[in-house]
Amino acid sequence: MIRTLTIRRPDDWHLHLRDGAMLRGVLPETARHFGRAIVMPNLVPPVVTAADAVAYRDRILAALPEGADFTPLMTLYLTEQTDPEDVAAAYQDGSVAAVKLYPAGATTNSASGVRDFDKVRGVLDRMAEIGMPLCVHGEVTDPEVDIFDREAVFIDRVLDPLRRATPGLRVVMEHITTSDGVAYVADHHKDIGATITTHHLIINRNHILAGGIRPHYYCLPVAKREKHRIALVEAATSGDRRFFLGTDSAPHTDAAKQGACGCAGIFSAPNTLSCLAELFEAADRLDRLERFTSLNGAEFYGLKPNAATITLTRGDPMDYPETLDTGAGPVTVFDPGFPLHWHVA
Repeated sequence: MIRTLTIRRPDDWHLHLRDGAMLRGVLPETARHFGRAIVMPNLVPPVVTAADAVAYRDRILAALPEGADFTPLMTLYLTEQTDPEDVAAAYQDGSVAAVKLYPAGATTNSASGVRDFDKVRGVLDRMAEIGMPLCVHGEVTDPEVDIFDREAVFIDRVLDPLRRATPGLRVVMEHITTSDGVAYVADHHKDIGATITTHHLIINRNHILAGGIRPHYYCLPVAKREKHRIALVEAATSGDRRFFLGTDSAPHTDAAKQGACGCAGIFSAPNTLSCLAELFEAADRLDRLERFTSLNGAEFYGLKPNAATITLTRGDPMDYPETLDTGAGPVTVFDPGFPLHWHVA
């Protein structure tokens, strides 16, 4: 049995850090293990201009623990008023790494998202010209579409037509949750990648609903049937360069999660690597963990892998805290439901 595993330092290609007291509380959990992260722009108000992104990046850097080696990769929130030239200039000077597309109303703080895709055509065309990635929350918001079908319908109604209309646009399908998402990426060999979260590799919809409602497993996109989880595991552990880690670690206080209308989001930053090592070991594919966590995403974004390494050690189960106390309030840490023998040394 393998007892230690050394890999390039991982990156997180989809992360929520929030702002203010919450940012200061959760950032150390990511910076401890990850070298870089694509930081989501859905603050209130959202990060919509290059100046917004630079200001947010500065707040993140100011909140880092002393001596931490972590680089936030900033994104812009796509709105129907987004200026294509502001986007292009921000990408070309290195201020931002990508643009984030939220269909309006799809998830947390997405009210400013896109309703009419014709109104963002100029931005998408400009992004295709310069090779700038578009990170997509891939769900339709049509109330007539069942919540468990929204990803598959988005692929047919929105994503595929959008990509056909914008040749060369580089797209990341974020937090895919279905075999449909896996198949779509696998069938297209150019200009597309997909992130997969830690929690979607581990939970299915029964974890949320069977035996009582469990709000700390509620996320958007919502977890699907077991057959979809199995497809995600196969994609993540396959070594296919188009699939890479994006935790979508999304902290909310317990009060916000456990209310009458609880917030969507799962906070997995503290124990993601332990969870993934267990998962890859169970699939007998520990040798592919580095590709999923440390190599594929960097390759897609045109970056070199981190030079530093981390070592995971297998031993007695780790006792992660159930909650993280932040200045904004307690945040529950993702519970995978099985012992975590692997930990970062």
